[in-house]
Amino acid sequence: EPGPCSPSCTLVWIPDKEEVWQSAEITKNYKAGDRFLHVQLEDGTELSYPVDLAALPPLRNPDILVGENDLTALSYLHEPAVLHNLKIRFVESKLIYTYSGIILVAINPYKQLPIYGDAIIHAYSGQNMGDMDPHIFAVAEEAYKQMARNNKNQSIIVSGESGAGKTVSARYTMRYFATVSKSSGNAHVEDKVLASNPITEAVGNAKTTRNDNSSRFGKYTEISFDRGYQIIGANMRTYLLEKSRVVFQSENERNYHIFYQLCASAMQPEYAHLKLGSAEEFNYTCMGGSTVIEGVDDRANMLETQKTFSLLGLKGDFQMDVFKMLAAILHLGNVEIAAVGDERSSISMEDKHLSIFCELLEVNCDKMCRWLCHRKIVTTSETVVKPMTRAQAVNARDALAKKIYSHLFDFIVERINQALQFSGKQHTFIGVLDIYGFETFDVNSFEQFCINYANEKLQQQFNLHVFKLEQEEYMKEDIPWTLIDFYDNQPVIDLIEAKMGILELLDEECLLPHGKDENWLQKLYNNFVNKNALFEKPRMSNTSFIIQHFADKVEYKCEGFLEKNRDTVHEVLIEILKESKFHLCANFFQDSPVSASPFSSAINIKSARPVLKSPNKQLRMTVGSKVLHKAQIVKILNSYTPIDDFEKRVTPSFVRKVQAMLNNREDVPQLMLDTKHLFQVTFPFTPSPHALELIQVPSSFKLGFLTRV
Repeated sequence: EPGPCSPSCTLVWIPDKEEVWQSAEITKNYKAGDRFLHVQLEDGTELSYPVDLAALPPLRNPDILVGENDLTALSYLHEPAVLHNLKIRFVESKLIYTYSGIILVAINPYKQLPIYGDAIIHAYSGQNMGDMDPHIFAVAEEAYKQMARNNKNQSIIVSGESGAGKTVSARYTMRYFATVSKSSGNAHVEDKVLASNPITEAVGNAKTTRNDNSSRFGKYTEISFDRGYQIIGANMRTYLLEKSRVVFQSENERNYHIFYQLCASAMQPEYAHLKLGSAEEFNYTCMGGSTVIEGVDDRANMLETQKTFSLLGLKGDFQMDVFKMLAAILHLGNVEIAAVGDERSSISMEDKHLSIFCELLEVNCDKMCRWLCHRKIVTTSETVVKPMTRAQAVNARDALAKKIYSHLFDFIVERINQALQFSGKQHTFIGVLDIYGFETFDVNSFEQFCINYANEKLQQQFNLHVFKLEQEEYMKEDIPWTLIDFYDNQPVIDLIEAKMGILELLDEECLLPHGKDENWLQKLYNNFVNKNALFEKPRMSNTSFIIQHFADKVEYKCEGFLEKNRDTVHEVLIEILKESKFHLCANFFQDSPVSASPFSSAINIKSARPVLKSPNKQLRMTVGSKVLHKAQIVKILNSYTPIDDFEKRVTPSFVRKVQAMLNNREDVPQLMLDTKHLFQVTFPFTPSPHALELIQVPSSFKLGFLTRV
């Protein structure tokens, strides 16, 4: 129980609107029952701060501890202490890295620092993590050493909000591995692994208001090592490319870098047949009104992109095929669709951009002109051709552009993976996960919803590894221990993914023939307003909803959620592209495209939730259900938790005890209704570390620390 606060130089932190927290010194003894704490701020201001015994202001660490390179060394570890320590290191000592146990905290300085050269890499090579100053290379060295010493696969997870520096950090870890594990025999394999970064950034990164080089997709790179712990190859999986950016950018944002690189090279003779001009001339690249990034030379970057393609063995013909597809997308965006009355639309047969689009992709121009403005509705008895309004035709055109780009992106990743394939057997690997950061903009839509949901799952992993597992260990050993009250974000994950959660209601609405964004939103209001503390309806809007995420409150606009979740293109347009004489285009739209890589097809992830089956078999899985049912990111992290580490915490006897308790319970029918308790778990005593057993755990047992699959 807190005793009286003595004024003998007791320093505390007081919340402040401007500074977030301000340091203050207690000037008068505080006794239980006092309603005010008398303090003096650093600028000399005297203040009576209202308090109660249950919520006294956090104490400040003694000055001798401030600036520690590991946050766990602080006497008081709370928000103001962490922020102050990071600020002192960054502002006064010009240090961007600080440890928090096994986690490295990095502050983005938004400028190049001279701390990443080969000399620094060799200085960290072979050293222990605590013996050197905090650095991204120390984390990479720790992963490499653990792999080599224990023959165990490792994963490095790079997370943080948008613009925090994740992509650059992931790049540095990969460069570290490439430098310390250079093989004498396999020429340039490390260079090839590193060459995958500029290419995926060209086609998957863009300028946003938060970040000039924002990753608009998630990437997990698995770097493979042989028995001598030298790199022999790599493989990449990508997640949830933000396709809407191809056809729409907010103010001061850009489309994907590759479009601007191509437009900047339009005057070069080898690109004359693409009939391109400057980025200002194309709807899909000038929408944000910001076609140039300060300090970035798109033409020079185009040469760099071509050079890295060539380094991977993807030569001129391949590159020109890719550029043809990109140019076709830009021309498609400039196709003029005119309204004919309220119900119909049309495209002129003389439309210059449509004819260039059809010429580049070698498809029938008459058919494309007709079917961009009409759709075919097939019923059991007849086929009806229905004209589309201008808005519907524009949507159909944009959906086609997004689909082409999405296929092109997957194709490029597939070819990179083929270039990084290796003969022989992988002995071990290190995975590097670089995923889009939590973000909130003036207008947030389906893309931000998916990105922030993925970040909630990552945050849960962070909680699991930092707090839950550690506390379970203390409790198991009967060590006296005060439980840290950390923010567990399972409730917000349940709001999104549980039965009758936001995603399931979205999928249900998508299955209805006349499903609408507004109807889905109304269902959310009915189910969650005043019933779930993490969900709110904005006061001034009937078209938005608010979710309290772990990082911030975010308001999402419902418009476009259904269309983006369905992710469909009119079948007739697909048929036209299937008939293309341009082999790459035709291949993209065949019925069963080849799996992106043997790596991705081998993974079979079961879901504890049943998948909503559509009566229409042709309806592909929605985007939301892909995120939900695959849960690939979390699956990866769980699969590669070192098994002996896991065994220390969850012993077979403990699990058997839980199962015995479950078998003896009487309230089976009630529990069966509670789907929260049903999940698959990786158990250390099963024959293979990745084998799965399905157990039913009622939520009242609070066994969230078991590794969920």
